[in-house]
Amino acid sequence: MPLLSVETGLETLSAFKKTILSRLEKRGLSTVGDLLRHLPRSYEDYSVIHPVSGLMVGRLATIEGKVIRLSAGRTYRKQVFLTEAVIGDDTGEVRAIWFGNRFIAQTLREGLRIRLSGRVSEDGKGLLFKTPDYERASRTATHTARLIPVYPEIGGVSSRFFRWQIVELLEKVREIPDPVPEDILARLHLPSLRNALRYIHLPKNEEEWKLARKRFAFDEMFLFQLKALETKALYDTSSAVPISDTESPTDTFLARLPFKPTEAQRRAINDILKDLSLPQPMNRLLNGDVGSGKTLVAATAARATALAGYQAAILAPTEVLARQHWESLSGLFSDEPFTVALLTREYRYLGRDSASKASLAKAIEVGIPKIIVGTHAILQEGIRFHDLALVVVDEQHRFGVEQRAALQARASGLDDGLPEQVPHFLTMTATPIPRTLALAFFGDLALSVLDEMPAGRQPIETKIARNNADRALVYDFIRSEAGKGRQTFVILPLIEESEALEDVKSATAEAERLRTEIFPDLRVGLVHGRMKAKEKEEEMRKFRDCETDVLVATAVVEVGVDIPNATVMIIENADRFGLAQLHQFRGRIGRGNRKSYCFLFPGDGAVENVRLETLEKSTSGFEIAEADLALRGPGAFFGTRQSGLPDITMENLTNLRLVEIARAEAGDLLTADPTLLRHALLQEELRRFEEKIHLE
Repeated sequence: MPLLSVETGLETLSAFKKTILSRLEKRGLSTVGDLLRHLPRSYEDYSVIHPVSGLMVGRLATIEGKVIRLSAGRTYRKQVFLTEAVIGDDTGEVRAIWFGNRFIAQTLREGLRIRLSGRVSEDGKGLLFKTPDYERASRTATHTARLIPVYPEIGGVSSRFFRWQIVELLEKVREIPDPVPEDILARLHLPSLRNALRYIHLPKNEEEWKLARKRFAFDEMFLFQLKALETKALYDTSSAVPISDTESPTDTFLARLPFKPTEAQRRAINDILKDLSLPQPMNRLLNGDVGSGKTLVAATAARATALAGYQAAILAPTEVLARQHWESLSGLFSDEPFTVALLTREYRYLGRDSASKASLAKAIEVGIPKIIVGTHAILQEGIRFHDLALVVVDEQHRFGVEQRAALQARASGLDDGLPEQVPHFLTMTATPIPRTLALAFFGDLALSVLDEMPAGRQPIETKIARNNADRALVYDFIRSEAGKGRQTFVILPLIEESEALEDVKSATAEAERLRTEIFPDLRVGLVHGRMKAKEKEEEMRKFRDCETDVLVATAVVEVGVDIPNATVMIIENADRFGLAQLHQFRGRIGRGNRKSYCFLFPGDGAVENVRLETLEKSTSGFEIAEADLALRGPGAFFGTRQSGLPDITMENLTNLRLVEIARAEAGDLLTADPTLLRHALLQEELRRFEEKIHLE
C-alpha cells in the first residue's frame, strides 16, 4: 500500500469494494481521515494468552495453538454451513466453530498455528469457542491477544473489517494535520491527533484509550463552543431595533392581571425588556418548569414589541399548541390597540375573523397584525413581514440543535422591512435543562430561569400502580372524579398495536377497551399524532369544553395543552418514557386549583423502576431533570440522532468541567483570533464540523 493522506478517497483502495463504499458513504465515511475518525464504541481485553487447560466457561480468553483437525459442511437439520476446528497447545485441545462463513474454511488448514480470542462456552462435547476472532500466530496482533476495539458496524461492514483496515491505514498515512493548537494541547496535557488515533485504535492499556477519548471529547466540545461563541459574537455585533417599554408600560399591564406574577416571572420579564431596549439583538433562553408561566413572559415581550409599532412572531411546535397560544393571547390582549393573527396550514385568523391564506399573508406584509402566531413553518413558506422585530420559539428543542440555528438564520434573512437589522430572538423550553446541557447546547444564549410556580398551584400527587388491584382502585377513583365533573387523561406510547411490542398498549385499542369494557357510562375521546389538525383540535375542544370525560392520547399532549378541569392522569407503559417526558405529561393536570393525581402503570417486568420512584418523590422539574441526566444521559433531553452530535460529545455532556474548559479555551482563542485567520486548520475543521451536525 503506497503512502496515503487523510484526504485520500476510500474508492482508491483495493479493499473497499463498491458495496462497502456505498454503505460507508451513507454514514459520511468517504476518505481515509473519515475512517480513522470511526472510533471504537468499546474494548474487549484479550491481551493475556491462556493455556487451553486453564480455560473457564463464560470467560473471555485468548489461546495460541495448532489446528489439529478441521471440518466444514452443512449441518444435517438446518442446512447451515458450519466450520469446526480443533486447536491444541501443550496443555490440551479445544473446539472452535463458525457458522455460515466459508472464508474461514478456505483460509484455515491443519497444522497452521493460530491465535484465537473469544468467550468460552460449553456443550455436550466439552468446552468450545463460538465464532471467535482468529489470526495466524505469525501476524502482528490485530484481532486477538490485545485490547480489541469493537467498532459500530455499518450496514453489515464488520468490526473485524474496520480493525483490519484501520491498523493498515495508521501505518501508511503520511501526515495527520492537527487542528487544535499545540499550546492548548500542552496546557491540557492532551496527546497529538496522531498519538490519540493510535491510542484509541491500538491501545496498549486502558490508560491510553481513556486519554484518547478525553482528547476527542475535548475536540468536539471545543468545536461546538467555537460555533456557539461565533454565533454569539455575530449577534453581539449585529443591529436590532431597540424596543422601549414606554407606551403603556408592562408594569401597568401586569397590575391589571387577575393574578400576581411570581418573582421569577418578574425577573425574566425585566431581563427580556432590558435586552429588547438595546440596539443589539436579544438571544435569550427562557428555561422554566411545566406550568411556571412562560407564556405570560413571552406575551409581555410580544406586547412591548407591538406597542412600539413592530411585529412579533410566536412559533409553536404543533398546530394545536399554536392555536392555544393564539386563543390565550387574544384574550390577554383583548383591550390592546393591536391585532393578533394565527397562521398555520389548517388555521388562519386575523384577529377573531377567519381569513384566506392570501389575504392573511397580505395583511402581515403591510403590517396589520402586530403579533403573528404559528408553527415554525411560517419562516419557510415565503411569508413577508412588514417590520418583524421579535421571534419567540416555544419548545424549540423539539426541533433539534441545528434547527434553532436554521430558524435564527431564516429569521435574520427575512424580507421583513428591516433589511439592516436582525430580529430579537427568545427561545422557550418547558424541559428544565441541567446546567451542563444549558452551557453546552445553549452556550450562545443568555439564560433566564423560572424556578417558581404560580400561587394556588397544588403539587400533583404521583403513585406507581403495581398490580391489578391498584388498577381497579384507580378506575374507581376516575369514576368518582367524573361524578364531580372532573376529567382524566390516559397517555399511551403507541397509536396502534405493534407485533414487535406486544406488551405495549396502543391508544386506539385502549380507547375502545375503556369505552366498551371499563367506562361504558363515561364519554371517552381519542387524540393522536396521525389525526388531521382539525380532528385533533375538535377532540381537544370537546375535552376543553367538558364534553369528554376521559381523553386517551399519545405524546401529542406532551407540551402546552391547558385543561384546568383535568385532575387525573394515567400513564400506561410509563417505563418506556424518560423522566423529563413523564414530567411533561404530568404537567397537563393540576392546572386549576383542585388537587390532582398522576398514576404510573409500568409494563410487565418493570414494576421496580428507580426512575418512576423519582417521580413519586419529587415535583420539581429541575430535580427530575438532574436525575434523568444521571440515569439515562443526555439522550433524555437531546437524542444523538436529533442533535447530530457525535457519540463522544453526547457521552461527555454531563462533564461540566470539560464543557467549561472547552468554552474558556474557545473564548480565549476567538479573542486573540476572531476570524481564525491564523488557525487555518482549525477554521477548516470547524467548517466540516458544522456540516456534520447540520448547523448551516
